[in-house]
Amino acid sequence: MLFEIGKTSDIPEGEVRRFVADRVEIAVANLGDGTFLAVDDICSHAEASLSEGEVDVDDATIECPRHGSTFDLRSGRPRSLPATLPVPTFPVKVEGDAILIELQDR
Repeated sequence: MLFEIGKTSDIPEGEVRRFVADRVEIAVANLGDGTFLAVDDICSHAEASLSEGEVDVDDATIECPRHGSTFDLRSGRPRSLPATLPVPTFPVKVEGDAILIELQDR
């Protein structure tokens, strides 16, 4: 199921914003050139909000603001400790200026 969560203009290049779709908290990052990636907003290690972290556009990662773990925005896998478990990822579709997130039927 697709949910429109915001506009591309809501997220400056190199930044991340938090959105909620069907009660799921999602961090959406703008990597530039029309590339938007989405992961669960809650860190798998310590329940921190990933949307408050830093995005590395070149590596397509996001850093948890609490303990510094980085996560691959494409796969959700942790790239550094202390996190060892991945965060869920969500397919993103851009139609015009609309950002759409796909959530599995629940």
